[in-house]
Amino acid sequence: MTSHSPSSAPPATVILSPHFDDAALSLAGLIPALPSPVCVVTVHGGAPAPGHEISWWDRTCGFSSAGEAHLARLAEDARACALLGVDHVVLNHPDGPYGDGGALHEIDTYLSDLPAETRVLVPLGTNQPDHAKVRDRALLILDKLGRPLPLVYADLPYTGHTARWAAPDVEVSLAQDRDFGLSYQEIVSRYRTRPAYERILTDQEWARKRAAVLAYASQLAPLAVDHGALLARGGPLCAERVWSLAEPAPLDEPGPPETAPAPEAGA
Repeated sequence: MTSHSPSSAPPATVILSPHFDDAALSLAGLIPALPSPVCVVTVHGGAPAPGHEISWWDRTCGFSSAGEAHLARLAEDARACALLGVDHVVLNHPDGPYGDGGALHEIDTYLSDLPAETRVLVPLGTNQPDHAKVRDRALLILDKLGRPLPLVYADLPYTGHTARWAAPDVEVSLAQDRDFGLSYQEIVSRYRTRPAYERILTDQEWARKRAAVLAYASQLAPLAVDHGALLARGGPLCAERVWSLAEPAPLDEPGPPETAPAPEAGA
């Protein structure tokens, strides 16, 4: 694990970012509204084994070797986190094509060492097995530690392709979407959820986010192939959303229907 921490205080908010760009893509606009200091923890930040064959994705991004790609991604991540003004921790789990598929044990150690009051954000897991694996490992470890349930953020650009993504009632679309709503549907089958933060980015917030996303220059062209106008002002990155979780009510105690409270400051 490596750490780059402009703040000497322990984090008040930790964002578990499965890969080097996920926190910026998903939360760059909202980060100033989160309790600070904020720390972005890149889970799949480990180096590939020496001589490992380069992945299809890294070759498509223009790299000649897996090691070259890893070093470039580390530099991009550090630059983006500096632009966002957040602390930065990189865990040693290699990215999916370079890993052994084992448990994410460094998450266990990292979460165990956090102050009990630190708020943790985990990805929803939309259309990305690595994201779902990070989410479920964090849920498991926080439960074992007796810590509060994490917040869950919509991982972009994936969730951002949901119909009416920037609408206040996007949960209605997510509950019905068979392409980009399945992870949301899975979560609401396990927990009660409420919007904690919801934001359509202002021009100032968009400029901040765009700068952070552009720091990951090596991946932008391939991402655009899969996600179209990725950096369009009204594209899949234009709105950000975070949900709080609560344990479900017992089946024999359904209680009254829930209504979502007003989102937290900055929504």
